[in-house]
Amino acid sequence: PAVPPAAPPVAPPAGAPDAGGPVRLSGVQVPIGPGPRAQDVRATAAAGEAAPVTGWVRPPGGPSGSLTAPAAPVPAPAHAPDSASSGPDRWRPWRFRMSNDVWGTPVVVGDLLYVTSFEVHALDTGNGRRQFKTRDVAWAMAVEGGRIHASDGPSLYALDAVTGAERWRLQSDAWVYSLKADRGTVVTGTRGGGVQAWEASTGEKLWETTGAQTDFETAEAGPAIHDGTVYLWQDARLRAVDARTGIERWSYPVGDAASCGGVPVRVTPAPDGYVYVSAGTRVLALDIGSGRVRWHFESPAVFLSPPAFAAGPAVTGGGVYLADYLGTVYALDASTGKDRWRIATESRQSTEPVLVATGNVHVGSGSALYTLDAVTGTPKWRFAAGGDVVGAPVVADGRVHFGSADHVLYTLDAAGGQLRWKLATGGEITGSPVAQGGVVYACSKDRCVYALDAVKGTGTGNRARS
Repeated sequence: PAVPPAAPPVAPPAGAPDAGGPVRLSGVQVPIGPGPRAQDVRATAAAGEAAPVTGWVRPPGGPSGSLTAPAAPVPAPAHAPDSASSGPDRWRPWRFRMSNDVWGTPVVVGDLLYVTSFEVHALDTGNGRRQFKTRDVAWAMAVEGGRIHASDGPSLYALDAVTGAERWRLQSDAWVYSLKADRGTVVTGTRGGGVQAWEASTGEKLWETTGAQTDFETAEAGPAIHDGTVYLWQDARLRAVDARTGIERWSYPVGDAASCGGVPVRVTPAPDGYVYVSAGTRVLALDIGSGRVRWHFESPAVFLSPPAFAAGPAVTGGGVYLADYLGTVYALDASTGKDRWRIATESRQSTEPVLVATGNVHVGSGSALYTLDAVTGTPKWRFAAGGDVVGAPVVADGRVHFGSADHVLYTLDAAGGQLRWKLATGGEITGSPVAQGGVVYACSKDRCVYALDAVKGTGTGNRARS
């Protein structure tokens, strides 16, 4: 895995304005951008006027970081659809440009979107205006329990998720490469085989262990936490320990990196009471409470991604779906481990699990998105992008959204694969898109965060902000 720089790049001083100017997107007839400020909305509502349609503009942020109107508003075209019916609560697609690179997947909680761009930025989901940003680099971040938990590598800190006020901060003994939070516990993986658990509200260290695997020090291969249990790979065994005490509940001999085919062990705790494990060419079903093996499946090729569990009706008792690095998709019976079907796609280097939604299996393999019937494995459609699929697709309201290395965010009909709309950005899409409340959020290496109407993309819909 890549090693972060010894000294993080210097971030711009606090309060520095974000870079960027007016942006014109090809093929977009309706100018879109941050919505009006709250005081403007109130004034407009009082006057009984329609809120203005604004363009893609540089984000707010003068020398003091105050919310300011764009210096040069972009006029709306003569035939802007729906502009006359725009009301004070009308939501519009928006784009926010950072001063620095954006990475990872945006996190949406309530009315705020959190993203890492050296610092953590919190944006209003309604209009894209920044509510606050931190002064610290965040190589890893998790939002849980009303707090932002993050690490710049050598230190760990927690902030109030609404105000950005610091709650606690501490120095770690080694570089934090993995950070996850669940039910009041923060779990970190540090270089050199360390695993730590912290009280999320105070930063108190709950327990620590050493000797965990050091072959794959990446965020996706770090210790996992779910429902009060931490899963870690240590001494060639998968260990399940109590998240609050560190006391071992059970362990299973999955083997070392060599016996796992040179790929990390991945785990998926499921609501049926089992944790599904991919370990090289093997898939295991282990009882969450006891570690007892329910079944074992062996494939010809290694799995880079964790299993995906889906409760019926695909197969009796639910199904477990995986794709190996050759792109073969497997459907296993969750009760027996029996191979129900397998379908070949194309070579796949993604570490993301396949997506099972509304009776379909969606898998990004190479530069194409494949959709298969979850029950029979029958191929339904294939959509070819102009570059490798990035991250994981997301399905909501009958549409599937995904990003590509060709700088484009795509939205397709989930049933038939027809292209509904696409947005070309100025850089490769990072992480995975997020679909929530009829809005699709995505980050791009053009240093921008985008919020788009799930149905119309850059078009304005009839949906008011919730």
